[in-house]
Amino acid sequence: SSEVLEAIENVIQGVVQSLAQKKAPVLTVANRADWRNIEFKDSVGLQMIPGCTTKQIRSDCPQSARRFALILKILSMIYKMVQSNTYATKRDIYYSDTLLFGSQSVVDQIINDISCMLKIPRRSLHVLSTTKGFVAGNLSYTEEDGTKVNCTGSATAVTVPSNVQGIKNLTSHAKFILIVEKDATFQRLLDDDFFSKVSPCIMITGRGIPDLNTRLLVRKLWDSFQIPIFTLMDADPHGVEIMCVYKYGSVSMSFEAHHLTVPSVKWLGLLPSDLKRLNICKDALIPFTKQDENKLASIQKRPYIACQPLWKKELEIMAASKLKAEIQVLTSVSADYLSRVYLPNKLQFGGWL
Repeated sequence: SSEVLEAIENVIQGVVQSLAQKKAPVLTVANRADWRNIEFKDSVGLQMIPGCTTKQIRSDCPQSARRFALILKILSMIYKMVQSNTYATKRDIYYSDTLLFGSQSVVDQIINDISCMLKIPRRSLHVLSTTKGFVAGNLSYTEEDGTKVNCTGSATAVTVPSNVQGIKNLTSHAKFILIVEKDATFQRLLDDDFFSKVSPCIMITGRGIPDLNTRLLVRKLWDSFQIPIFTLMDADPHGVEIMCVYKYGSVSMSFEAHHLTVPSVKWLGLLPSDLKRLNICKDALIPFTKQDENKLASIQKRPYIACQPLWKKELEIMAASKLKAEIQVLTSVSADYLSRVYLPNKLQFGGWL
């Protein structure tokens, strides 16, 4: 915590020195969303390059003065929390002054900018993000406050902890981890008691694009158990994008790639090639929108696709057909096809990429 306080004090000292010299204070933050500042490394995923381009947030410029003020405001809140060893969620920060901040996304962006500027992970800033992910299956652990959590016996899932760094005593006999894109599919697999029927496993869903805590948990489980991690996604550009976030990280959080990415993640399904192999009726598939076409084209150009020839082939099948499918399409074969046939066969015969 002394490191965090010192880092904030250095920023404020810079502001005060500028004022003392009768100059307008300026804050310098990295251009987090610029692909030119990102390099791809097989072992890490997308990471920010050391000498990345920055942008200046000036206090004397009408376009950025408000942002400058909000950064200082949130820095002061973080400083107080670290000093008093208290925590707040991003939502708490927004609701502390909704008129001032204007929207939750403004708060989210500024917190990521601060984390990147100070080179300090968000958890160390005492800012927690609200968790939306669930975990179930063969896993138990102890939370930071001593609460014992057992995901094994329950027919209902457990919410991903809001302080993943603080959990300890992780135990599991799982043979693999299955990341499920959607809540509905996750619940279906829970109802079918999938994780105890095939072989013991851990199931996780980020319910769409995963939040930070879900990504941290996947990484922590990988570090703890070193077991295979498979993804079950819709066969559409959005599903591929989500899988890439787990595996290679995202551009906006590339400055934290080392804590978040799991490059060993495998694509289990739903593969575009499965649709033909399983004779899924064309009527059950959904035509691409313009947005889907653009998203797929952008994914195909990304540096990590070049080193995944089998993924590349699947994306080409999707691009050629201009059709997408949700995991639920498998119910057109039979109601419990996903848990009874599709997943067991894939896991037994190595049907992943």
